[in-house]
Amino acid sequence: IKSFHVHRPIRYRTNTERDAGVPHESLMLLVHYRHETPVLANPIKLIHVDEDLVVLDKPCSLPVHPCGRYRHNTVVFILAKEYNLKNLRTIHRLDRLTSGLLLFGRSPKKARQMEHQIRNRLVQKEYVCRVEGEFPDEIIECKEPIEVVSYKIGVCKVSPKGKDCNTIFQKLGYNGKTSIVLCKPKTGRMHQIRVHLQYLGYPVVNDPLYNHDVFGPMKGKGGDLGGKTDEELVRDLIHIHNAENWLGMDGDSELSMFNPRKGDLDDSLVGPLVPKDRVLGDDDADPVSREPSPCDESCDNNSSIPCESSPHPLALSSLTTSRNVDAKVTVATQTGHEAPDFSFNPDKMTVDKHCYECKVRYRDPKPQDLVMYLHAWKYRGPGWEFETELPDWARVDWVDPDISE
Repeated sequence: IKSFHVHRPIRYRTNTERDAGVPHESLMLLVHYRHETPVLANPIKLIHVDEDLVVLDKPCSLPVHPCGRYRHNTVVFILAKEYNLKNLRTIHRLDRLTSGLLLFGRSPKKARQMEHQIRNRLVQKEYVCRVEGEFPDEIIECKEPIEVVSYKIGVCKVSPKGKDCNTIFQKLGYNGKTSIVLCKPKTGRMHQIRVHLQYLGYPVVNDPLYNHDVFGPMKGKGGDLGGKTDEELVRDLIHIHNAENWLGMDGDSELSMFNPRKGDLDDSLVGPLVPKDRVLGDDDADPVSREPSPCDESCDNNSSIPCESSPHPLALSSLTTSRNVDAKVTVATQTGHEAPDFSFNPDKMTVDKHCYECKVRYRDPKPQDLVMYLHAWKYRGPGWEFETELPDWARVDWVDPDISE
């Protein structure tokens, strides 16, 4: 499991000082203190790299880009720091706990082209998952509309007020307890596959959100939430996940192991944090990008020397090409510049007596806490096709070792 505690010096200037014309050189030097949420140390597998595209097999537990408490432990940071793949444009996203195919554009033009294909439903997508119970033998098409209950914590439900949605499901096998199911989403709504499986009564085995009785005695089957209003559902989700699950909600959520405060229960949690046509995180994604990925921020030492890194062998042939850097760089495009350090050094551990997170002792997650049995297997578009190897849990006869007989 990878985790970080980072102290990074930054220059700080108040609005008053800025308006008064106080020069940066006279500003005090502060320390930016960050706790990094742990993830599994599974490697990112590069599938294809050329001048236009980077295609990889994302391990579970990694968010695609910095969000909430995740920064270094994200796909774009790791690609930049450990594989020397920088300045990438996000084409689509996967949920933090979802593994599988992930595509990045290496130029704005290519990212726009691929986004256009996804937006216009020219890309055929296939996922595999392991669900509870014996899934029906016949092919099932679920067309239930999906509504976002809360953007801030990232939770959805089937609702007549939701957006049109379509997923095709087909059972691939059954091991006596759980089923392997092939999923073909025809649309790309937030948490689409997970919500439709919950509605059908066959939730993903280890889905920490949608396979929970917080959705009522039926766990949301058939849209039955036990009579809860949206506000009650959100409040119960916050309470239960803070009590049971150190991870909080999801990587795209502001709720995490570091936010168990009373302020998290206010009414502002229900309703959009961002415009309603913007989706924070999908099973396979609302196109959101053309932002460059790391590493284009100014180095802390203000040096013009290029950042050191160890490129991945598959990427060597295409990494020496210099590229123009966009003038605008957002927080989500930043990364550090130190070489990867895979060792644990207790001397680097520091505690700030004024830091709330330093005072709370959180339990370490177990590896199974960071896995969900949902995998993006194949993507096929006009003139291109990519697929990954299937994870071990996708074998029909596989039995979960963590589930007792």
